[in-house]
This record gives sequence, C-alpha cells and structure tokens, in this order.
Amino acid sequence: MATAFICTTCGTQYPPADAPPDTCPVCTEERQYVAPGGQSWTSLAALRHTHLNGFRTLEPGLLGIGTSPHFAIGQRALLLRTPAGNVLWDCISLIDDATVELIGGLGGIADIAISHPHYYTTMVEWAHAFGATVHVHAADRAWIMRPDPAVQPWEGETRRLGAGLTLIRAGGHFPGGAVLHWEAAAEGRGALLSGDIAQVTPDRAHVSFMRSYPNLLPLGEAAVRGIAARLAPWRYDRIYGAFWDRVIARDAEAALAASVARYLAWIGSPDADPA
Repeated sequence: MATAFICTTCGTQYPPADAPPDTCPVCTEERQYVAPGGQSWTSLAALRHTHLNGFRTLEPGLLGIGTSPHFAIGQRALLLRTPAGNVLWDCISLIDDATVELIGGLGGIADIAISHPHYYTTMVEWAHAFGATVHVHAADRAWIMRPDPAVQPWEGETRRLGAGLTLIRAGGHFPGGAVLHWEAAAEGRGALLSGDIAQVTPDRAHVSFMRSYPNLLPLGEAAVRGIAARLAPWRYDRIYGAFWDRVIARDAEAALAASVARYLAWIGSPDADPA
C-alpha cells in the first residue's frame, strides 16, 4: 500500500508512493539542512504511535496546537475561532483522531493559511479532514511537495480571509512569506501571527529576520526594509511567533520598529569590537 512519507527533519509530507523520495528538496536547499545521520522518513501512522498533540488557550478565540515530543522543526499551529469559521494558522505534521475530534467540537476548520513552505507539512491531510481550503502564496508554489485541489495559491500583497483577518505578503525568509493580521486580538488592539517571517526572539521583546535560521544566514537590508514597509500600515499590539512562548504581549509595533532599526544598524556597522 502506498505511503505518504514525511521528512523527519522538516515535517514535509510527499504524495503517496511505494517508496520514499531519495531526498527532501526542502531540506537540501540552503534554508534547511539534512540531519547528520542522513535523510530519514516516517509516516502519519508511525507518528500516531509515538507522538501526541497538546492544546493551550493563548487568548480568547486563539488556541495553540503543538506536538510532543518534539518533531521536525517543532513549531506550533494556531487555531483562530471566528463566527464566520475557524482558521488554522501554520501547520504541524501530526494530525490524529483526537485532534480531529477536538477541533471538530470547536467548529472545525474552514481555512488553513500558512506563512511559508517550512510549515506546509501535512497541510493536505488537514484540509481533507475538515473540508478546508489551504492558502499559500503563489510566489512559493514551487515548494508545494504534495499538490492537491484543496491547496489554492493566492497572489498579490494581501488577501482577506474574513472579517478582521488579512494575510499580508511580507516576503523575506521566502518570497511569498506571509503574516496574518487579526484585528480583534489583544482586546481589539490587534495582533500579527508572524511565523518565521518576523521571528519572536527568546527575550520576547524583539523579532529578527533570517534567510536561514538553522544555517544562520541573515537577510539583507532591502529585504528587511521591505518587511517593515509592508507591515507599516497595520495596527497591532501583540505578535505571536512560531513557537510556544514566543509572544510579544504588548507594544509589538514599537518592538518590531526597534528590532528593524537594531538589525539594520548591526548588519551595516563596520567591523569593530562591540564592547
């Protein structure tokens, strides 16, 4: 029986086949990496025996979903509950019966929106489980490793997903790198769901910008200024990054502006002893 193999390093799922691919193109590209032990694969059936999903309420209407123990990149997804239908932001590889039952009890998922290709994972499985449409930016369509009619690339600079929910193409990490603006978040002050496009740092007071996080390749000045310019028209007080506890809870607009200024100052500074 054909298996939809999943890369254990990035979590990307490939079309059903009798044998896994020779390589994972997502991981052989410079923004990712092949693990020291070489390319390895798993499947949803195997993951369901060894891993489980946990859920955490982050604020009213927002639920985090993450896999334990750590798998692949280790991001967590976010479920936004809205009167017009629920939206899943970013994706994780594991989807099992318990996850489907719990989310189904909360109204299911109408739309899945993903920031960039490293978080495409098993998006087709999630779409099929809930009858959802997957929104990824057309600039990144080459990284769709498992094509499916449920995956609908979008074009342009913004896309409305419903009242108060807007996808913004910020670029940077990937050309189609997107963030989601949620107008009603933070008691009406607004939030950005930023994935890796503006990655919340461990101090939870700044964000940073990279072409490759694991390989420590920075973005250039033009790319970072572009992100800042595309986000400038939007109002928000909170930023949710890609990982548990990577949240800037207040004054996030100012934090992003300060982060951009700090980043540009460092990449533009002459070689000198920082002390």
